Amino acid sequence: MHYPILLCLGLILCIANALPVPEENYQRLSKIPASSSQQYFGDVNNDNRHTSKPFTPGHRDPYDRKVDPIPDNLEPLPFRNGDGATVMGPRNRDRERQNPDMVRPPSTDHGTLSNMRWSFADSHTRIEVPSLSPQRIVIVVADMSKEGGWTRQTTIRELPTSKELAGVNMRLDEGVIRELHWHNEAEWAFMLAGKARVTGLDTEGGSFIDDVEAGDLWYWPAGHPHSIQGLGPNGTEFLLIFDDGNFSEESTFLVTDWMAHTPKSVLSENFRLPAKTFNSIPKSEKYIFQGSKPGSISSEKPRGFKPSTKNFTHKMLAQKPTIVSSGGEVRITDSKTNFPISDRVAAAHLKLQPGAIREMHWHPNADEWSYFIRGRARVTVFAAEGNARTFDYMAGDVGIVPKNMGHFVENLSDDEPLEMLEIFRADQFLDFSLFQWLGETPQRMVVEHVFRDDERAARKFLEQIEGAEEDPIKKKFFEY
Repeated sequence: MHYPILLCLGLILCIANALPVPEENYQRLSKIPASSSQQYFGDVNNDNRHTSKPFTPGHRDPYDRKVDPIPDNLEPLPFRNGDGATVMGPRNRDRERQNPDMVRPPSTDHGTLSNMRWSFADSHTRIEVPSLSPQRIVIVVADMSKEGGWTRQTTIRELPTSKELAGVNMRLDEGVIRELHWHNEAEWAFMLAGKARVTGLDTEGGSFIDDVEAGDLWYWPAGHPHSIQGLGPNGTEFLLIFDDGNFSEESTFLVTDWMAHTPKSVLSENFRLPAKTFNSIPKSEKYIFQGSKPGSISSEKPRGFKPSTKNFTHKMLAQKPTIVSSGGEVRITDSKTNFPISDRVAAAHLKLQPGAIREMHWHPNADEWSYFIRGRARVTVFAAEGNARTFDYMAGDVGIVPKNMGHFVENLSDDEPLEMLEIFRADQFLDFSLFQWLGETPQRMVVEHVFRDDERAARKFLEQIEGAEEDPIKKKFFEY
């Protein structure tokens, strides 16, 4: 006789304490008429985030603060300030935790935007075996730590908004070679881990050889021949960027592929050797293969070596920060400042302290192609006409922000730093800061735009932006 009363009391206690509520009770709550929502849920504008758990019916946050569900293993559900309901159908809880702002977007999100997020974990991986000759058969085993290398790509085919740039993530074990090759596109690279040796040739016949390590860059203009080899006990892993979103790693020009498809009589004439000399060349491309351990650069230089006058590598993370902000630091590398050869790709490396935010800004000269190296972030992209959408990112993800679209990058974690690259198909890194723009605009005009009817708020705002000091990464602010 008392079961209905006990059920109601139990349900009320669950809501009040933000404890998990059975699915059927969530559904009952979602059917409450909007006119009665305050009676059951309380005032929508009441900020009770300190006494309730995010993603639950009773949670209130009128300011759309960030929520990182991963540390506390929260389950994102589409409840927001008295609106929403549970998910009754199939769920992928791991993906929901990775994308909390898709499950429960901020109330400021509106309209339709194309997808701006892709993870390399969702890209097809091409696995290569370390065969030493065309006749050798190698069985690929589960442990790939000593088995050649692999490559995977994010292009316009995987991410349709990736129109200006394409990315390739590649791994080469110790001694493994990415064979002599060239591209239609320019190639920019960031070393993620390990060490590698790069070789190449410039248009004047000058040769270039250098050893690179984590945090270093290289750049080859379109059509320039080059190679890469993993060094050290763990080899190397790196990110390649190409200046065309339609790029395909399969469309590379390879030396072994070309020679395999050239008559041996022509090879004989070209290299001034008997045709039978070429009977043992590979029958098809080698692409990635096991090579011998290289010696020092000086010992590897051929007799006809003529050093290039150009520098095709740059130590990005070894350079002093371009900007030190209250919430992190920025290193910028482009052809106008410190890497002259890289005239088609500019980049910035950012470190955001826990809780810090890359301020509201936009880029006037190119789309932003972001790569997240460490941590978790949320990014809201403003596309004009009232359209905005929030995306979440974590290590290994790629983000796109089309040219001139306003956005910010917020470190979701209050405990871990965020590390990322901002990459552009441009010769120079350029951005506009909303903070700086408003700070350098006549105060009367700013107030009439934003705070015309609130003198007190206008005064505080003008005091804050006065001076418009450069601070692109702002430390966490606790007073909202």
